[in-house]
Amino acid sequence: MMPPDGELPKAGLPSTGLPGAEMIDVATLNGACASAIDSGRLEDWPGFFLDRCLYKVTTADNHEAGYQAGLIYADSRAMLRDRIAALREANIYERQRYRHILGMPLITGDEDGTIAAETSFLVVRTMRDGHMIVFATGVYLDKLRRDGAGNWRYAERIVVCDSQRIDTLLAIPL
Repeated sequence: MMPPDGELPKAGLPSTGLPGAEMIDVATLNGACASAIDSGRLEDWPGFFLDRCLYKVTTADNHEAGYQAGLIYADSRAMLRDRIAALREANIYERQRYRHILGMPLITGDEDGTIAAETSFLVVRTMRDGHMIVFATGVYLDKLRRDGAGNWRYAERIVVCDSQRIDTLLAIPL
């Protein structure tokens, strides 16, 4: 039976009160960030973050246990830029390419101009010889705020990987 007056049935999810445009903005930011990584434009990647930010890669078990340390940890855009500079100039690793498959973001909160969102991801890694593997799966736990120009940026991105087995070749950002 359809609800009266064209109302949608309740899906059991709490309402965030956000207009749909903000969810689309989050999905657009996620897609643009993944595209920068996947296309090798790594120097663009730090620009998706606020100057003061948190980027951390961890495992689901460590996240659930509340451990603060991460496999990768950066608390500023400058640290993210340094990471990319090291990848380009100092680190030696086999050439590879990532391809992100992203879920639709779930908006989990909106408080004081900060949006909280969860987005599932899958990353396939393709090596120079063409060998492909599922490299990582998990969820992005994001907090987004607008910068001075009114653009959404990541204030916090915690990358929670499903597996405890993390390849030592975690060179490129997830």
